[in-house]
Amino acid sequence: MHEGEALPLADTGMTMRDVIPTMSEKRFGCVGVIDDEGDLIGVITDGDLRRTLAENLLSRAVADVMTTAPKTIKPQALAAEAVAVMNDMQITNLFVVGDPSQKPLGILHIHDLLKAGIT
Repeated sequence: MHEGEALPLADTGMTMRDVIPTMSEKRFGCVGVIDDEGDLIGVITDGDLRRTLAENLLSRAVADVMTTAPKTIKPQALAAEAVAVMNDMQITNLFVVGDPSQKPLGILHIHDLLKAGIT
């Protein structure tokens, strides 16, 4: 699990101009969107960027582009459960959020799980 400074996060007050460099820098192909309390409320993926390409994409608010209610997993879940969720949802990243909060604690990437031999 990637934690701390490695987490690709943005807040709702940001624009896409602010978010795209974070997506590139963190190298997960996504950014989690947090609210004022620090809870994960959305995610913006590379796919979202492609679907929303428009003349004014860079000036759009994060909240206008994000997918709400992102798929997450709790820290006590088994790695095999994370792989199953990713396979079922056809996603490559999964945020780990607190229990019972929705504060992002980390992010899992499918490649990390496959390298660890989890299938």
